[in-house]
Amino acid sequence: MTLRTTNWPVRIAGMIGIASTMVLASIGTAQAATDDSLCGTDKLIDIAEMSWPSAAALANIHAIILEKGYGCNVELVAGDTNPTLATLLAKGTPAIAPELWVGSVQDAWDKGIEDGVVAVAGLAISDGAVEGWWIPSYVAEANPGLKRVEDLPEYAQLFADPEEPAKGRFYSCPPGWGCEIANAALFDAYELEDSFNLFSPGSGGNLDASIARAFVREEPIVFYYWGPTSLMGKYDMVELEMPEYDPVIWKCNMDAECGPNGKSSFASPPVIVGTAAWIKNEAPVVNNYLSNISLNNVQISQLLDWGAENKADAEATAKYFLKTQQDVWTLWVPENVAAAVIASL
Repeated sequence: MTLRTTNWPVRIAGMIGIASTMVLASIGTAQAATDDSLCGTDKLIDIAEMSWPSAAALANIHAIILEKGYGCNVELVAGDTNPTLATLLAKGTPAIAPELWVGSVQDAWDKGIEDGVVAVAGLAISDGAVEGWWIPSYVAEANPGLKRVEDLPEYAQLFADPEEPAKGRFYSCPPGWGCEIANAALFDAYELEDSFNLFSPGSGGNLDASIARAFVREEPIVFYYWGPTSLMGKYDMVELEMPEYDPVIWKCNMDAECGPNGKSSFASPPVIVGTAAWIKNEAPVVNNYLSNISLNNVQISQLLDWGAENKADAEATAKYFLKTQQDVWTLWVPENVAAAVIASL
């Protein structure tokens, strides 16, 4: 599997800033889960539980730590990239988006930063993420001429749509995901309408199931996907080539009022921990915690692999991580907070 990485402007580092050093008073372990002063705020901290597995697991991890360790008033709320950002910008809720892919909503996010309504607490994935259009390795080996997105029209029959066999089927993003907009723009830019149908799987689970089924049966499939994910770690995928990322083209592609759409690789920016601005201003202890919680691709993929193999939901996956990866997450928090979380499991 070939993963593409893209350098992102240094300005993200300025957005994140240097996490200030917080000195927490010594508090007994038994008090850690109930002492409101440890959290530093009585306000409800709602956390967006996005619909894809990595984001859902991270949301549950942070909810448990903030509630059981810091004594915060925490609530998980359903979310996806576009609707979560919309309510975050308009209402300051949810307070935390633990895995926010801002590349597909960059203009709106930048405006929110400029207006002082949102903030970047840190990186969710320390070594970045990847997005692209993929085919199975067995399809690539059997069809050496299929290397670029531009090659797809010649291979439309290979990926015949069961509902309209005269065209191929491209598996896109579920509704509400930022990549749905990006894929539609790229589909238009590559003029694929005459040879392919842009197929919405309806949900992230349906997309995963369609991909997994094709791999198990060794059937042809062309699809959008991203990492880190358990499927990307489990199956051998080959990314179809696109021109290098162009920020001007990408900005236009993500704007419904702009045109024409152009050819560009996905932005692949850092995946951040986004918050409402009040977290930084009114809950500095929470903000400090959020600045320390990065995991890398391998750590997240291994966690998702366990979840998939054990048919575990996001909460069970989070608890598994907290029980088995204490050498990782206890570095994020003071000892008394770690002890309270461990005691709650």
